[in-house]
This record gives sequence, structure tokens and C-alpha cells, in this order.
Amino acid sequence: MEKAAKAANRNPAAITLIAVTKTHDEDAVRAAIAAGQTTFGENRVQEAKSKYPQLKAAHAEIDLHLIGPLQSNKAREAVALFDAIHTVDRDSIAEALASEIKRAGRSPKLYVQVNTGEEEQKAGVAPQDALAFIAKCRDAYALTISGLMCIPPADEEPSPHFALLVKLARDAGLKELSMGMSGDYETAIRLGATHIRVGTAIFGARPQA
Repeated sequence: MEKAAKAANRNPAAITLIAVTKTHDEDAVRAAIAAGQTTFGENRVQEAKSKYPQLKAAHAEIDLHLIGPLQSNKAREAVALFDAIHTVDRDSIAEALASEIKRAGRSPKLYVQVNTGEEEQKAGVAPQDALAFIAKCRDAYALTISGLMCIPPADEEPSPHFALLVKLARDAGLKELSMGMSGDYETAIRLGATHIRVGTAIFGARPQA
């Protein structure tokens, strides 16, 4: 990360590493904490709920990010547990989060997920709808949107997708960009990522169920 940042004439401190612990146990998280890592990502509310409350109780410095799809009926648990949610992508989620944030008096950082490749099987708002959706989140739901997130198609060069996210963020007046994973984080950093989501390169292959 530091090498990639310096090669792009960027300050390495401006880029946050989210260590993705999906399917990895609490011991793996504790080892990462011992090595100095404090920001973690989980794909599912239920899995995070099974291991992070006790970890956060023991380590107040943990910053926990939801990077997988969120269902409306999990909004209460997500707002209570996560410090950031990267996958706001439809009205029902925005409405549920707005209601729960108001009720709980706790507001995680929110990112709108953009489906830059317009893949049918993938979550995220279509690029052409992103600015209108961001405006609706702000105006209709009174949500503070911190940035944008994307996951480029696995079989395509990621650069155009990252560049599209950068343009959308600029047009929306957003400064945070959650983009880049184990295989393409250097490209993401070069193009302006503020948060990269890395699992395999840190923890190795995910344990098989």
C-alpha cells in the first residue's frame, strides 16, 4: 500500500486498509489486532454479530465496516454494530437506515454502492442513477453519505470502473472511495481509493465450510 501510494504521489496515511475477515475466526482477528490493524470488514450482519461484539468490547479501537449486501430487516442490527456501511443501494435500505439512525441516535458512515459493470447478479445502483439516488438519500431521508463503493466485474480491467466511481464521487461532492481488493488494490490506490478492502492477501484463502 505504501509503495503504491508513493508511486501515485499520494500520502499513504490517506488510505485506510479494511481487513476483510469473512469466514475467518476471532483468533485471526486478534492476530491482526496484535499486528496493529484496527479497521475490519465483514460481508454479513449475522456473521459479524457472532464474533465482533466481544472483540469490540475488548478492543475499543476496532472500526467495523459492513461491505456486503444489507437487508432492510437487518438495519437495526447493522446500525448498532457497524461503524460504516458500504452497501446503501436502494430506497428500502435508505429508508430503513434513516429510521434506525433516528431511533438509535447512532449514525455509521454510509457509502452508496455503485454497480459500475451493471451486472444483474450484483448489488448496487446503476451508474446513470447514482447521482439521483445520492440526492434522494440526502434530501428525502436526511442521510449523510460519505462516499461511494464499487466491485468491478471479475473478468474486466478494473481501471475504467474505478475511474467511473471517481467521476461520480466528484460530481456528487464526495471525497471517500471504497474500491480495490486483494488483486487490484494498487490500481485503486493509483486512481484515488481512500479505502481498500483486502482479505485473501492478509488472511489467506477463506476456510471452506
